[in-house]
Amino acid sequence: MSLAICLLAAEVAPLSKTGGLADVAGALAKYLTGAGHDVRLFTPLYASIDRARFPVQPVDELQHVPLQIGPHHYVFSVGTTRLPGSEARVYLIDCPVLYGRPVIYTTDPDEHLRFLAFTRAVLAACQRMGWPPQILHCNDWHTAFGPLFVKALLAGDPLFARTRSVLTIHNIGYQGIFSSAAIADLELGPKSYLLHQDDLRTGKINPLRHGILYADAITTVSPTHASEICTDQYGMGLQDSLRMRGEALTGILNGVDYQVWDPRIDRYLPQHYGADTLSIKAGLKSAFIERLGLSLPVTTPLAGMVSRLAAQKGIELMFESLPQVLEWRDLGFVALGSGEPQYERFLAELERRFPERVVFRRGYDDELSHWIEAACDMFLMPSLYEPCGLNQMYSLRYGTVPIVRRTGGLADSVEGYDPDSRAGTGIVFSDFDSEALEWALNTALDLHAQPEEWRQIVRNGMAKDFSWERQGEKYVAIYRQLAA
Repeated sequence: MSLAICLLAAEVAPLSKTGGLADVAGALAKYLTGAGHDVRLFTPLYASIDRARFPVQPVDELQHVPLQIGPHHYVFSVGTTRLPGSEARVYLIDCPVLYGRPVIYTTDPDEHLRFLAFTRAVLAACQRMGWPPQILHCNDWHTAFGPLFVKALLAGDPLFARTRSVLTIHNIGYQGIFSSAAIADLELGPKSYLLHQDDLRTGKINPLRHGILYADAITTVSPTHASEICTDQYGMGLQDSLRMRGEALTGILNGVDYQVWDPRIDRYLPQHYGADTLSIKAGLKSAFIERLGLSLPVTTPLAGMVSRLAAQKGIELMFESLPQVLEWRDLGFVALGSGEPQYERFLAELERRFPERVVFRRGYDDELSHWIEAACDMFLMPSLYEPCGLNQMYSLRYGTVPIVRRTGGLADSVEGYDPDSRAGTGIVFSDFDSEALEWALNTALDLHAQPEEWRQIVRNGMAKDFSWERQGEKYVAIYRQLAA
């Protein structure tokens, strides 16, 4: 049975991206469309979206639509474009006063309004189209008020009488909290009692908490993380609300879009390879080393990292361990990312200290991220917490051995290599300290020095399948259960 599914996401790859939410939103929409469902994926039309690459066609009945958000009046229009390589359509909420800014997310005082307006605009667009979604699938704090709006503001609208809501938590560390002085922006009126009263008493409104409280189903992006966020250590203040929801919470490991992330067809690579043609990977590594200006023989192991530079990512564990290993072992390292100043300074200083073996590129570069996955021998993800993570799964497909900490989706997707059984796909450590990371790096280097062992772990990883054909059906099962 085909389902009518309304997906809301603050970012959608490849149109707009700061993290894994964008990848998941785009890939899930493509999978659901390919499976025959009526999927309408909504996202803001940011100024940064490349209009030449993604030509936007106006939706006739959704032009110059008035939108009242508390005392604030906006006008929005909707355009549509296709996701590359798919029949899936994206509907873009065009409101330049809110989304015509140089970055996707801001620290502006109206940040909460930007996404309240987005959520309300999507619901208004459904009304104007006369399209009744069976499933309203919201993602992260930006759209987490969607379930409450359906229950409180649209309770009398027959179009939404059978709509059931899903909230996916991609990163519980970002909750979108704003001042309770802005309560009028929610337009709940006499139904303001539905807001979390303890939060109101402390002067705040937490969008993500309300999604947890009112969504018909809650998912997060790995089974291990679903358990972790119910604990005091990882719940980020929302653990009580999550525990209260009980079985409504499910962990579904993210899938990988192998149309984009596969060394056999990668559009950024001049040559393609698979598990039986790893000599081509070695050739790509040689070309990459030359491109970066490093003085490394191709036999020297090369480690890579593509990451937001934030405390969550465990960068601090590298402060002592990585210089120590670089001092004593034969290793090259390339990092791509941006974020907190102390982490950028560390990587820049590491490059200055080891100029012939370390490269740091600040920012994000899609082509470079693909080259890092393809040309490196190992990939570093020492996260404090990682709801799912995608790069470790990309690395497995590219024959680039992941070095990860046992947490969240890293624990669910990477199995520590056992030389006795020759089973496993990566190097996994548990303790969140620099000694544990140093052990993991040295273990990886020791394995790399044994070609037969290294080929085994590489081939084990490349045989893994994290496709959306496997993971997407788990979302459909939840949708069907709710729709029934």
